[in-house]
Amino acid sequence: MNDRNEILNKFYNEACDEDTRLDPKHRQLEFLTTDRYVQKYLKPNCRILEVGAGTGRYSLYYASQGYKVNSIEYVQHNLDVLKSKITDNMNIVAEQGDAIDLSRFEDNIFDIVLVLGPLYHLYTEEEINKCINEAKRVCKNNGIMMFAYLPNDSIMISWALLKGHLKFGYDNERFDQNFKIISEPSEIMRAFYIDELEKIMNSNNIEKINNISTSGVAPHFRNIIDNLSEEEFEIWKNYHFSSCERKEVQGYSTHMLYIGKKISR
Repeated sequence: MNDRNEILNKFYNEACDEDTRLDPKHRQLEFLTTDRYVQKYLKPNCRILEVGAGTGRYSLYYASQGYKVNSIEYVQHNLDVLKSKITDNMNIVAEQGDAIDLSRFEDNIFDIVLVLGPLYHLYTEEEINKCINEAKRVCKNNGIMMFAYLPNDSIMISWALLKGHLKFGYDNERFDQNFKIISEPSEIMRAFYIDELEKIMNSNNIEKINNISTSGVAPHFRNIIDNLSEEEFEIWKNYHFSSCERKEVQGYSTHMLYIGKKISR
């Protein structure tokens, strides 16, 4: 068992309840915002691939709307939960697999490819480029690809500051002199600067459509957000929707979503 396999299976089996992660108010914005942008590109008979499907929050949602969905999930536990929720009226195939190898699929067959987790857990330039290029390969010409990723500065806030790890991180070289998070499998999460991620996509010939904050700063203020009334949460949600494309607020968002297009050649 390789290091990434062992570490991620342990993390999602023991430390992270992926199935309930998006339930609290401070996490709901991530799903609501992602879906808000996916809906812009959905068409009748649209075929969707989700890579890194987790326990199926997105895949099952779109399958329930009548779309044909293929789901690939790396962690067996998450895949088992996903499969347990499939109903007879859903046109969905869920399989175990790795984002860096989608060889089970032919070229140019999906209208939308959602990569909403793998870039959190890929650590080398080779792995990252393989993930992007596999998504691009199976996407139709002029199709849409969406890649979720974690901004570096947000992790400095959520992990180093709010969880009290500033001195520990400094003493143990968990970030460099420019406060770039050192990303390796033992640290679980891979962080990107926003400009860094955009350069990687450009180098892989992905045409940028948008780059948005899906969660904003809500997870940093989870106790406040979770205790908002429904009316207050609706106001905050609308504020977030109105600001999620503004660069000045994106760096401190806990989750970002890069939306790109496969160029017909």
